[in-house]
Amino acid sequence: MLKPQTGPQERFLASQADIAIYGGAAGGGKTYAMLLEPLRHAVTNPNFSAIFFRRTTPQIWSPGGLWDEASKMYRSIGAEPRMEPPEWRFPNGGKVRFAHLQREENVYDWQGSQIPLIVFDELTHFTASQFWYLLSRNRSGSGVRGYVRASCNPDADSWVAELISWWIDQATGYPIKERAGVLRWFVRIDDRLEWANTREELARRFGNCEPKSLTFIPARLQDNKILTANDPGYLANLMAMTRVERERLLEGNWKIRPAAGLYFQRSWCEVVTAAPANLIRCRGWDLGATEKTAMNDPDWTSGTKIGRAPDGIFYVLDQTWLQGSPSRVETLIVNTASQDEAGTIISLPQDPGQAGKAQGSYFTKRLAGYRVQVTPEARNPGGDDAPPSRVSAKITRFSPFSSQAEAGNIKVVVGDWNKRWFDELEAFPEARHDDSADSTARAFTALVSRPPMSINPEALRKI
Repeated sequence: MLKPQTGPQERFLASQADIAIYGGAAGGGKTYAMLLEPLRHAVTNPNFSAIFFRRTTPQIWSPGGLWDEASKMYRSIGAEPRMEPPEWRFPNGGKVRFAHLQREENVYDWQGSQIPLIVFDELTHFTASQFWYLLSRNRSGSGVRGYVRASCNPDADSWVAELISWWIDQATGYPIKERAGVLRWFVRIDDRLEWANTREELARRFGNCEPKSLTFIPARLQDNKILTANDPGYLANLMAMTRVERERLLEGNWKIRPAAGLYFQRSWCEVVTAAPANLIRCRGWDLGATEKTAMNDPDWTSGTKIGRAPDGIFYVLDQTWLQGSPSRVETLIVNTASQDEAGTIISLPQDPGQAGKAQGSYFTKRLAGYRVQVTPEARNPGGDDAPPSRVSAKITRFSPFSSQAEAGNIKVVVGDWNKRWFDELEAFPEARHDDSADSTARAFTALVSRPPMSINPEALRKI
């Protein structure tokens, strides 16, 4: 039998709000709750339709995502799938469709539409203009009053954080328990929201207007008894994330932002005099190619060497920097390769476009005889919807190293480079230069993509 769990999921499905936003943390059963919502109409009303929006099409089809969950739920009550467009049709004619809004202008694909139920999966991935435009399509000839449902995870810098600010303690960032599910009313005048506790209050203040009600219902992993029972390791996965992501996804904190000291602290790393011999090693590079002058402070070329031991411990072995011309950068990389241990992987970034491919090809030839890996810098790590900002992309790349450091799995070999490396990583992401964080993340990523194993140094010399 399809039914909500008691608690936030049940309150979400019982809400009478025109717009109800659910979640604010990971594991709260958001997808299941939203897929349940259209069933109250789709199974009995042949004129009813609902549209689920994700920012990109691949997210609809991702394993365990909307389509997979809908397949489990909707087949059990006789619905049949259609692929073009992707939707589920119920025996009486009701429909639930899935669509994307990857680009801003995709909202105009729905011009003239009447959509009784609009569902935004991960509302913070959409722009405010997309949301407000689609709200104008939220009407119906099916006899069902148009309404909107949405899920989200915390993002302190999103427009959603401002939209639901009344439900959030602005000092702590956590939801105010007493306000969960409470309806507030608003009208939108000249792109500004005017709020009140009742629609009558807005009518008195603004005369002939059409207020809408909105509520926010927070849910956390602890509220999802089914998930915690079926996958007890999920909590451990969340606990293993960086401090910022733990606060967001486990505790539902809407105010926490990336800041210096939150992604790295030197106290997390043991400094050792030497590393084991049987390591898989990688030197990760972040490339700069501009000479420093009195008039500029360009990015550094940064090279970080990390080793991975068979027991899963990582050792930061060496760090080098250079502010210099392309010729000096090339010389540094080649000379460093010759000084590193045989078999050390050399991981280099490839910039977008043909020039980046040409540079990667050149370095591969220039480093013939070494183990060279040239890979693009992910502009959108993790597959999020719209391309993230430069800083958020760097944070995403650095986060796995950060998590391992906080867990005590990173050790640092003593060297005269230690202080500067520690200083730069502790200042990330707020510092002027983040080259050390980038090269460290690159070396670490190259190593974790390879399974740990015992390595015979003599065998490496033959590679």
